[in-house]
Amino acid sequence: MQHPVVPRSDWLTARERLLVREKTLTRARDALAEEQRSLPWMRIDKDYVFEGTDGPVSLGGLFQGRDQLFIKNFMLSPGQQHQCVGCSLEVDHMAGLLEHLAGNGVSYAVVAPAPIAEIEIIRNRMNWKVNWVSSYGNDFTRDFVLDLAPPNVDGSGNNVFYKDEAGNIFHTYASYGRGGEDFLGIYRILDLMPKGRNENGPNHNLTDWVKLRTEY
Repeated sequence: MQHPVVPRSDWLTARERLLVREKTLTRARDALAEEQRSLPWMRIDKDYVFEGTDGPVSLGGLFQGRDQLFIKNFMLSPGQQHQCVGCSLEVDHMAGLLEHLAGNGVSYAVVAPAPIAEIEIIRNRMNWKVNWVSSYGNDFTRDFVLDLAPPNVDGSGNNVFYKDEAGNIFHTYASYGRGGEDFLGIYRILDLMPKGRNENGPNHNLTDWVKLRTEY
């Protein structure tokens, strides 16, 4: 890709012109976030019981005493031999955020339909400290990914829940497909690199370049 090479004064002029558009986008993003938080809520009446490393845990238990819960739906089916690199990249992003989220009243959990024994193999191999439970044997993955996601979207997604003082749980937000890019901070860096996202392979998405961080 060819780029014009200009004096500093011309570069500053171009940068200031672009900054105007960036500020417009920032304000639009703030307004969108407010709309996302303003979605109507759906009360959860079904009892979802997951399998964790210490035994069964309810959906309410995943809040860990807090009132907000962010769940990453991980694409890992029973017996699946290769873990999803996109889901793995997203969980990698959480390593340094868990304490910050907890400090702001947010618990984070990963849910996958594979049995907990298969999940633990991956979690230990990746040295992830996140709370990861199995939905094997319950309807959570079907109800909150397969049924809610738009057509032709894979089994990856993110769901947000709130629990009030009476213990009632509400589903407040869901994101699937490319919506997951909002939680991949690496994209903001790659988007500013001269070569961009480097998604020029056969899939034209992150699978063209990303690997498990243990495989680089």
